This record gives sequence, structure tokens and C-alpha cells, in this order.
Amino acid sequence: MAAHDYAAATVLLEVLTPAYRQQAAPLALQLGQPRLAAAWTDQPLLQVAALLRLGEPAAALEVLREQGQSARPAALRARAVWQLQQQDARSLAEEARRRAQAEGDAAALVAVATLRGEQCLEDPFAALRALAEGLKIAELTGDPADAHLLAVLGHAQLRMGSGKGRRTAEKALERSLPASPARVLALLALDQPEEAMAQASSGELAAVWWRGFITSGSASGSEMGHTVVDG
Repeated sequence: MAAHDYAAATVLLEVLTPAYRQQAAPLALQLGQPRLAAAWTDQPLLQVAALLRLGEPAAALEVLREQGQSARPAALRARAVWQLQQQDARSLAEEARRRAQAEGDAAALVAVATLRGEQCLEDPFAALRALAEGLKIAELTGDPADAHLLAVLGHAQLRMGSGKGRRTAEKALERSLPASPARVLALLALDQPEEAMAQASSGELAAVWWRGFITSGSASGSEMGHTVVDG
């Protein structure tokens, strides 16, 4: 999305009348306006996605209580528990993976692969194995690889000392939406913490989205520590 298109669409959201807000909720999330999306939507999973952007996992889990155990709620539940740093986060991600495989839900498989890659990031080789499952889905469906997955992959490759890491991050940046977790992580991988900070602030992103991607003593960590609070 071009910068001027993003700005114009964001302005449009601000002037929408109540009659159109529910319909516009998915667009609000895409444009990095999760508070509006959460307030406007009547779709529980969209509301959960918005709450997770805001770093409100407990509220997200409350919404998910009524959403059953199918792949997409399971993937969101695993992400929420990961944000809360609970001990069963990895087992829930594995369970979501199994459900997505059983249901043949490509989107859920990619989301879970991305989450599992984040969970394994301290072991880059394990992260690569997890993320490879998401890349395989893109190959099978013929769709471009997911920007968020690519951003995490770029970080894993950089930790391995691979020259591919920067190229992967550049590709993630190119495919990412403004103010999205994918864009923030891609910018961090490209050592652009100030722009990452601006994107995170614009998208109302909680710092939990880049937890584990930077060290507290790094320049990036110092920059990002002054944006939005960890959920």
C-alpha cells in the first residue's frame, strides 16, 4: 500500500458514521487501528486479533472462551497465552498446529508456524524448521509467503550469521502493511529502530510483539523501550 493511500484510508476511518463502522472493522485492523477494530467489529476472531495487537491477551482469551477448539481460535489462543508467557504456550501452539493440519486450514498453519518460529528464536535452527512449514504452505497454495513469517525468518537467519537474513527482511518489509507487527519486525531486522518505533506507535502495537527480537542493552532495545507498554 502506497503511503498516500494509507493516509487517505486512515482519514476515511476517522469520519465514518456509525452505520458503516462494523463493516469497516477489518479494514481498520489492516490499517493499524486495532482499537477501532476491536470496538467496531461483531466478529469475535477479528476482535481477538485486534486485542492481541494491543497487548491485551487476557481480554482476548475471554472472547475466545466461546469460540470452540477449531484451528483458528486455537492459533489465536496460543498467541494469547504466549503473550502472557504462560508455561503451556508451546504445547498450545503444537495443538493448534495439529488442528490446522487436520482441518487443512492454510492460514492457521502459517500463523502457527510464525508463532512457533518466535517461540524457538533462541535456537535459530529450530526456528528455521518451524518457519519452513509456513513457507511450504505458500509453495503449495501458490501464494506469496506471509510478511510476518518472513520477518521472523529474517531474524532467525541473521542470528545464524546468514547473508540471507537481510534479504529476507527486505522482502518482509516490502510485503508488510503499515503499522503491522510484520513491518516492525522487518525494520528491526534491518537495524532501523527509529522507524520501527514510529510504525509500532502508529499501529498501537504492544511491545510484546517484539519481545525476544531485541536485547535490552542494544540500541534497538533502547529505542523500542520508549514506545508502547508491554501487554
